[in-house]
Amino acid sequence: MASRLGSFRNRMRSRPGLRQVWRAGVFAAGLLCVAAGAALVVLPGPLTIPPIVLGLWIWSTEFAWAHRLFATGRRKGQQAWEQAKQHPVSSSLVTGGGLAGGAVAVWAVVHYDLVDRGKQLVGLS
Repeated sequence: MASRLGSFRNRMRSRPGLRQVWRAGVFAAGLLCVAAGAALVVLPGPLTIPPIVLGLWIWSTEFAWAHRLFATGRRKGQQAWEQAKQHPVSSSLVTGGGLAGGAVAVWAVVHYDLVDRGKQLVGLS
């Protein structure tokens, strides 16, 4: 992960004390994005993917393991996109079915008060 000579990132990396602070900041920013994406898992749709990809991209600017993971994910994402373009009808049906299933799950949780019932079941209310 090379940076331009004289850039802010390069200046941060060149000072031993600041290098660790910089890396900790990059890790925290990436972790915040990945955690936000994980928190969005409960919502239907593709809302989970962008913050997780952003977090991996942030990490990949500083950590070799994240760079490899990001490159692999990017390659697989491109393959999935090509597959979806080759089979637009089945891709649309799968996506629509997933969204409909998510909507039914949200409706069931709200309609049958499943959160309150779960709390009672484990003794939280």
